[in-house]
Amino acid sequence: MRPYVDKSMPEAWQAALALSSAVRDGAAQRGVTPQESELIKVRASQLNGCAFCLDLHSREARQSGIPQQKLDMLPAWRETSLYDERERAVLAIAEASTRLPLTEESAADLEGALSVLGEDAFAAAEWVAIAINAFNRISILSEHPVRPRDADGRVLR
Repeated sequence: MRPYVDKSMPEAWQAALALSSAVRDGAAQRGVTPQESELIKVRASQLNGCAFCLDLHSREARQSGIPQQKLDMLPAWRETSLYDERERAVLAIAEASTRLPLTEESAADLEGALSVLGEDAFAAAEWVAIAINAFNRISILSEHPVRPRDADGRVLR
């Protein structure tokens, strides 16, 4: 078993947590809602296959008020009208920021997202995507476990 990246270099982990906090606060100040941030985090975690972050941010998304149906349909968000224009914009940012390098299609998606969100919210949403992608890598490389939970989200023993 490899060492947990966060435990083996706690000063870097603390810096990552500080980045996360700054991104959260900056995104909120620039008009990105908690729900929009969680959609970005869940979608990026799905694309990266990060079980730990997907478990965490799916719970946080529900707590922020995102309906379960929207979470269930997230992999097919382009195929449904469940998501409003801003949600579609932040999901496009999540995908483009996670699936690098940019393609012509993802660059076009980003241009569309910029026109919907405006420069400040667009840049803040990109930072949310950047941060969750970093945390996905930390959790994947550390093999952080996902613990079974009950219906209320409490860890089962």
